[in-house]
Amino acid sequence: MRSAEASRKTLETQVTARVNLDGSGTFSGETGIGFLDHMLSQLARHGVFDIEVHAEGDLEVDSHHTVEDVAITLGQAFNQALGDRNGIVRMGSAAVPMEEALALAAVDAGGRPACRFEGGFAGDRVGEMDTQLIPHFLDSFARTARANVHIHLLSGDNDHHRAEAAFKALARALDQATALDPRRAGQAPSTKGTLT
Repeated sequence: MRSAEASRKTLETQVTARVNLDGSGTFSGETGIGFLDHMLSQLARHGVFDIEVHAEGDLEVDSHHTVEDVAITLGQAFNQALGDRNGIVRMGSAAVPMEEALALAAVDAGGRPACRFEGGFAGDRVGEMDTQLIPHFLDSFARTARANVHIHLLSGDNDHHRAEAAFKALARALDQATALDPRRAGQAPSTKGTLT
């Protein structure tokens, strides 16, 4: 099974993340931030990953440290679960509507971390989570997952819908990119012969 566990402990947070890339789409755990839990459940369900996250953070300060460290730890778990990445499809993309909102995501799981987020939010918060932390989560996740992640919010008026469309699109693109391609017979999806 392509699964892994990662943990991170600082003076601000304590996070554990478990990932099974070949799961059934279940999310369990709690971060203390309801909207973040909701987005992680979208990532699990629509990527058909099993994700478990437990986080305790200094939410009395704000949600920044917890969101950031959850993203870092979850990315590390994805990276470990991918191993040498031989045999994966490597790239995936998805356009996902959420009512009036539309998001496009493209992912290259080839080991070169980068993140580009285009689009914004009308308000400062969705639930108890700062909307500026959504692109920060995606960037932190991409860096530690060693993935190239592009997300474009193409339309939408409701911030909840825009964020949810972005996470669902990321989930679908990640599912494609991390899937095993039987035609590759375990070979690296690169003309260099390696992704490490």
